[in-house]
Amino acid sequence: MIIYPAIDLRAGKVVRLKEGDPARQTIFSADPVATARRWKDEGAEWLHVINLDGALEAAASPLSTARAIAECGLFVQMGGGIRTREAVAAALDAGVARVVLGTAAIENPTLVTECVAAFGPDSICVALDARDGYIATRGWTEVTEQTPVALGQRMADAGVRHALYTDVSRDGLLTGAAVDATIALAQETSLSVIASGGVQSAEEIRALAASGVIGGAVIGMALYTGMLSLRDALAAAQRD
Repeated sequence: MIIYPAIDLRAGKVVRLKEGDPARQTIFSADPVATARRWKDEGAEWLHVINLDGALEAAASPLSTARAIAECGLFVQMGGGIRTREAVAAALDAGVARVVLGTAAIENPTLVTECVAAFGPDSICVALDARDGYIATRGWTEVTEQTPVALGQRMADAGVRHALYTDVSRDGLLTGAAVDATIALAQETSLSVIASGGVQSAEEIRALAASGVIGGAVIGMALYTGMLSLRDALAAAQRD
């Protein structure tokens, strides 16, 4: 199971938002590349990079930052405001290994199918972000009538292999991950689900890994506050 330290970018800084709320922001670094190098030095192979400006529809492009992070020797999974095939291609050309599509999966599912066919299933991840059990889009500011399981099953039928599941109500709050719901989602969709939102302990990571159906876990606030070390997270992710 892969551990993805999170780098959330807003106005060029590494930040964390509570429940995706821009008004509840904490800045952790003004140098995203230095932060990426820190996680690499501590054992990370992948990073989860989100362009919050793009997700919140502000005018900003972090592709130069993504390229610099990739050039550090890290695999980059990146999302946030990527809603066209051209934007997906640009991210991959910049060195991103896997692009996360969120709002596009709801508003333009054909795009997902086209991108999986054009770039391969390992290059695309669909975000199944949920608030109160329903998919949330556009930087989590809008809630749809679709459930993560229903959307996940449709995406699996379209050839998607990877999915990111975030319980928005837990994100950035250090209240614990939705372990059971994440495992159930993977079992019901057959997707390789990446857990996100509230992951805070080695015990949660071990439970996710032991299920045998979870592809990874994104960890943000717990790493940045020192509640959980990356080395302990990586060790917990290794199944016996």
